[in-house]
Amino acid sequence: MDPRRDNRSDIRDFLTTRRAKITPERAGLPTSGRRRVPGLRREEVAVLAGVSTEWYTRLEKGHINGVSEDVLDAVARALHLDEDERTYLFDLARAAQPASRTPRRRKAVDVPDRVQWLLDSMTLSAAFVTNGRLDIVATNALARALFAPMFTSATADERGRPNFARYYFLDPGSHHFVTDWESAVSITTALLRTEAGRYPDDKALRELIGELSTVSTDFRARWAAHDVRVHHGGVKSFHHPDAGLLQLIYQPLDLPLSTREAHSLTIYTAEPGTPDEDRLKLLASWAATPAPAQHPTTGQADRGNASAE
Repeated sequence: MDPRRDNRSDIRDFLTTRRAKITPERAGLPTSGRRRVPGLRREEVAVLAGVSTEWYTRLEKGHINGVSEDVLDAVARALHLDEDERTYLFDLARAAQPASRTPRRRKAVDVPDRVQWLLDSMTLSAAFVTNGRLDIVATNALARALFAPMFTSATADERGRPNFARYYFLDPGSHHFVTDWESAVSITTALLRTEAGRYPDDKALRELIGELSTVSTDFRARWAAHDVRVHHGGVKSFHHPDAGLLQLIYQPLDLPLSTREAHSLTIYTAEPGTPDEDRLKLLASWAATPAPAQHPTTGQADRGNASAE
């Protein structure tokens, strides 16, 4: 399969879907008569970007190689791209350059001890590290307790590592665990789309997208929308099986562990003085409590002599 052909398809579909979202009114253009297409016409985008219709048509067909940053900026402004969408467009342009025709090899790296120590030091916040494919590759005790349904899900890999996309789209239990499932899966798909634009030759990422596209109609529909997102903070609510309803604030941070593999450190915490903080503290205390030892012969929890009194 020619990765450049796939890249051209992504460019075409991305620009087409963005153009369809911009109304003439929003673009400041006069409107008159019936319009056969949603959003702007190609010639209208060309006028707004200061290029010829033939040139923009060629660009929308995926021929982005050699296009200057100034022209890409003009197109981004004409299409009212937000910062995340603009970043994605530039990533697509970089991937189309001749120097990028040799796939950039990505190699998984082990999380250094110093990062695990950092995670473990955060006792009142759930903290974990993900790679660009949204696998959880390191975690502290509270994050493992918070995301227990993901760690025990059949969608975790053979090493017991959960993947947000697989869990959300392939485990029906995710609909109950995440309060706003629709928002969660839309963000997850947009993050994967952004990663695919940045690393189009990532074999593991392509396999993940292929698996989800084959199994999940929800994923296929969202993937076709070509929405993109770079990590941002926000608020997310969970129906935790032990702690109940939790509304938590989260903030992802770039974690530069390797030049070949993208990582992000994400921290979930509760607003101080709220019931959510109380419930998160309770979950933290449970996570910090060692599991009862199993009796070597009966397999029952050994709780000392309390039962004999």
